[in-house]
Amino acid sequence: MSTITLELQDATHTETVAGVRSFQGRDASGSFTLWPGHIRMMTVLEFGLARFRTDSAWEYLALPGAVLYFVRDTLYLSTRRYVRDPDPERIAEVLERQLREEEVQLMEIRASLRKMEEEMFKRLWQLGRRRA
Repeated sequence: MSTITLELQDATHTETVAGVRSFQGRDASGSFTLWPGHIRMMTVLEFGLARFRTDSAWEYLALPGAVLYFVRDTLYLSTRRYVRDPDPERIAEVLERQLREEEVQLMEIRASLRKMEEEMFKRLWQLGRRRA
């Protein structure tokens, strides 16, 4: 029986998974399944979970969206980052932790931008006073 080779690519690394029997994902048109021998296609996956089946079991991918390209039984997924695990509950825990970390980073960035904005307005005000 023929299989698919899955090439996972994110911002920091690439991973190859051989022996994939099928892949299920979701794009703007809805859910779909790819099998070996599928025609060439390209789409953008939505935020959420995708999954693929190997001989052993289902594995899950949590993605913040991805570009999917399928050609000659090779499936390329390119994304900013992904979490891969056979247990969807563990993926949920990892995602929750990452979201909390990102929220803290976002608050720090906002505070830094606010401080830069205040300093910029302060300098503009000082320049205006010197000219007057």
